[in-house]
Amino acid sequence: MSRRRTLVSTERPSIPWRNKLAVAALAAAMLAGPGVAQAAPQTAPAPAQERVAAASITWSLERASNPTADQQDAYNRITAAMNAAVSRYNNLSDLGKNIRVRYEPGVPTADGNINGTIRFGSNRSYMTQRTALHEIAHTIGVGTSSGWSRLAGSGTWTGAQATALVRQYDGSGAKLSTGGGHFWPYGLNYENEFSNTAADRHVHIVAAMVRDGL
Repeated sequence: MSRRRTLVSTERPSIPWRNKLAVAALAAAMLAGPGVAQAAPQTAPAPAQERVAAASITWSLERASNPTADQQDAYNRITAAMNAAVSRYNNLSDLGKNIRVRYEPGVPTADGNINGTIRFGSNRSYMTQRTALHEIAHTIGVGTSSGWSRLAGSGTWTGAQATALVRQYDGSGAKLSTGGGHFWPYGLNYENEFSNTAADRHVHIVAAMVRDGL
């Protein structure tokens, strides 16, 4: 087969070069088989090992093997709150964290730690998506990391990306105030601060804080 192509390409000098190209294209089409179109070459996709998947937040709830009615009710409420909050974080950011959640009735409200634990107390008014979002932020570093101490210690967040974002939301003079391990606006520090818009902005700001070095 290769010898026949050599004869076509070298032993007919009278064929103009444009005709040579046409003959070569026709030969390639015949080799491809009848009715098979030759597509233009495409860039091969990157090998699977070179693709970096976005991080995500995962969580689990510690449960008693034989829960009381109080525990089961708390588990149901906490599960709904955490599912909603984690879904929002994963839909709007690429932050990653493995979170372990506990129901501890002695906790006055709820708390989150950078080690990845969140505790809910017995007060049902704190078993909400707002609380879950707020405590997830603590596990990521809000109020709990060395980066927080460096960037929020003055009473105003000094990181460029989160500052630019709050100014995009609230105007050129806006700032993120900090204190007591919290930030505002959009820190979701109280239940009356919650709305879908505020919750989305909360997640975006926490993600920007991480990019700033939280």
